[in-house]
Amino acid sequence: MFLLIAVLIVGKTNEVFKIMREIYMDNAATTQLDSKVLRKMLLYLKREYGNPSSMHDKGIIAKNAISSARKKTADILNCKPEEIIFTGSGTESDNLAIFGYARKNKHKGNHIITTKIEHHAVLDCFKMLKKEGFKVTFLDVDKDGFVDLEQLKNSITSKTILVSIIYANNEIGTVQDIPKIAEICHKKQAVLHTDACQAANYLEIDVKKLGVDMMTLNGSKIYGPKGVGVLFKKSDIEIEPIIFGGGQEKGLRSGTENVANIIGFAEALERVRRNLVKEVEKLTFLRDYMINELLKIPDSRLNGPRKNRLPNNVNISFLNIEGESAALLLNEEGIFISTGSACSSKDLDPSHVIMAIGCPAEVAHSSLRFSLGKDICRRDVDYVIKKTKKVVSHLRNMSPLHYKLQEQVKQRKDDDCTLIKEDFE
Repeated sequence: MFLLIAVLIVGKTNEVFKIMREIYMDNAATTQLDSKVLRKMLLYLKREYGNPSSMHDKGIIAKNAISSARKKTADILNCKPEEIIFTGSGTESDNLAIFGYARKNKHKGNHIITTKIEHHAVLDCFKMLKKEGFKVTFLDVDKDGFVDLEQLKNSITSKTILVSIIYANNEIGTVQDIPKIAEICHKKQAVLHTDACQAANYLEIDVKKLGVDMMTLNGSKIYGPKGVGVLFKKSDIEIEPIIFGGGQEKGLRSGTENVANIIGFAEALERVRRNLVKEVEKLTFLRDYMINELLKIPDSRLNGPRKNRLPNNVNISFLNIEGESAALLLNEEGIFISTGSACSSKDLDPSHVIMAIGCPAEVAHSSLRFSLGKDICRRDVDYVIKKTKKVVSHLRNMSPLHYKLQEQVKQRKDDDCTLIKEDFE
């Protein structure tokens, strides 16, 4: 009797654990706040809450804390403290860099360049500047998302004042050769900005080695707090503010500084850089293992490159399913992922990034993005692989068009769908 009761209890306990199991693979959207980072922030949320612009002791303590965080950030980026501007987000940093530089320097030229696979925080700035009269070039990318360097060279003219190219793509993980891009830009006297929000955990961010003039980072991608970003801007680069008020951050970003978040950002950046080598090695192994296993599912395609890819990024299209449906079913299994950029996930239009690498809309709509994090282990990955196979099979079996569409893909001629034929067969 006692044995039977014990078995029943264990069985029920296992059921509870199974239900409660959660695996978060949406770290490209945001990361969990590191508990040690939170601990550093709490002092400035609870006790040292002074306004850094105030002259009393509490204000001075807050001001000194920001100065310390600025120096810590600058040391990691290998720049001067005065070249660090704290903002409210990575989006704001992108906006400040692009609008700030273009509008301040439009007397030098009215041509600006970006790519077709930028985050919307960059793309939408360029679209707005186009309405303001700037001439905009949107660079093509190849089937893996890499910028055509020859097109970049040929696109820069004497009127080109700014180039903005994402360092590591948030959807398909493509890592651009930023030093080479910087060399091309500087030979033609163009300023280079890069959005490095996805890069800070895993890639080189020494601004001198990269050769960038401006670079964007944010806290929510590095296990730091949301609501804080950084813009590195070389001291000889002139920009104008986009937010006006009290003149904080040398007049370039008005508004009372979020001291706790700034402290949290610097602490989080220091922690991820300290653990970089170990994390890259671990996540690269898990990423490649996961890619290989998921590609065993028939009619699946890896979006983005095998090499020069973010260590934590897995983006795969499963033909003849809807990515949104798959993500919702995986959510029911306690697996949290995205179908593309989290910032545009409510938009049912196909991913502009996957369309830009040559895929038709049906492939973009069938894509799933798994972005691994520091707490992910092999057991988690195996569980996600198992459940993903189950979900894909379930969705395909529900669709009467699945087998018909499968045959159509194999029979398509070598036109705009060549990529699909090669990669799904």
